[in-house]
Amino acid sequence: MTQGEISESSAGPTGDSVRSDLHVAFQPGEEPLDIGVTSKVDYLYREAIEAAVRRVAEAFGVTSGRLMVTDAGALEWVILARCETCLRRAGFDGAEVLPEPAPGADAPRRRERLRRSRLYIPGNQPKLMVSGGLYGADGIILDLEDSVPLAEKDAARILVRNALIALDWGGAERMVRINQDASGEEDLAAIAAHNPHTVLLPKIEGVAHVQRAAAVLADHAGEDAAFLMPILESPAGIHHAFEIAAADQSVVALTLGLEDLSAELGAPRTEDAWESFLARQTTVYAARAAAVQPIASVYPDIDDEVGLTAYVRRERDLGFDGVGCIHPRQISVVHREMTPSADDVERAVRVVHAAREAEARGLGVVAVGSKLVDPPVVKQAIRTVSLAVAGGVLAEDWDESEN
Repeated sequence: MTQGEISESSAGPTGDSVRSDLHVAFQPGEEPLDIGVTSKVDYLYREAIEAAVRRVAEAFGVTSGRLMVTDAGALEWVILARCETCLRRAGFDGAEVLPEPAPGADAPRRRERLRRSRLYIPGNQPKLMVSGGLYGADGIILDLEDSVPLAEKDAARILVRNALIALDWGGAERMVRINQDASGEEDLAAIAAHNPHTVLLPKIEGVAHVQRAAAVLADHAGEDAAFLMPILESPAGIHHAFEIAAADQSVVALTLGLEDLSAELGAPRTEDAWESFLARQTTVYAARAAAVQPIASVYPDIDDEVGLTAYVRRERDLGFDGVGCIHPRQISVVHREMTPSADDVERAVRVVHAAREAEARGLGVVAVGSKLVDPPVVKQAIRTVSLAVAGGVLAEDWDESEN
């Protein structure tokens, strides 16, 4: 690439309200590369900031011009991402410039796991990503779709890639919601090799899109490719729910987006949700038939705890395993309402113990008191016990304490 094809460019937000981020601007020129850094903490971190910027410049073969950085407390992974975005926008080409992996960056994905809560975090907001692992959600979704403006899709893609590597997500499932079509394939290419556990596929209406996403992930990550969670957001998607849930072995859950679905139905979303009852029930049936988890949509009012409580109970009673969250304070409510009652736990423990005793004695029939218990009841009891342990109402060593 010649210097004549290079243009001015910038990346990152500006203004007094910026936190944990930075703005980078590039100006082409004939003079040797000059890096200018402005930061409130430059007396402490100026050299580190400049070193990160120079690392990206060297990777992209930038030897002349001027890079101006205005820092507002950005961590290295953000500096690297913003600089890479700026230089790509200027017309330079180079290899990915990756941060050091955080502890847990190689945390293994698990097909069977709790997915009671999943917290959406905009993929263009580093300040919100930094604390994502502290909220206690079962899953953290770094969102590249609806929460990111079109002009920032390229920047968010690089930020999310670096966040997957550099941030400690604790025990949360590492999730990414990608865009549709060609933009979504670019998202997959960027993140596939950096251990996303599950990728959410928006506005899915048929098998082909699911299978294409699985193939792209496999091309980039091989056997370590992420799981998939298709999102049903249209009447066509609901109509093909089972085929979508069963489209590929990488699918681990099926969810739906009620805001988009309600818009397509021409039926405003209401508190009692009758307008979406069939869609929600169909999603549960399709997921269970395909042996994947049904996951409910988000509750849109972050200030209405009473409404959220009622919503989670209703979705739980329909058969959903989890609910989406758009604010951290929704997580505790979701977990509380997804946790079985003490009476439910007591019954479940009795069933599990009876099943284990029957198995040890070689009996084909499980009895709890005078009642015979079918295998589906045993399966549900095991799930109830798992939820109780996760919710803190049953000790992790519950089985040992009973013996």
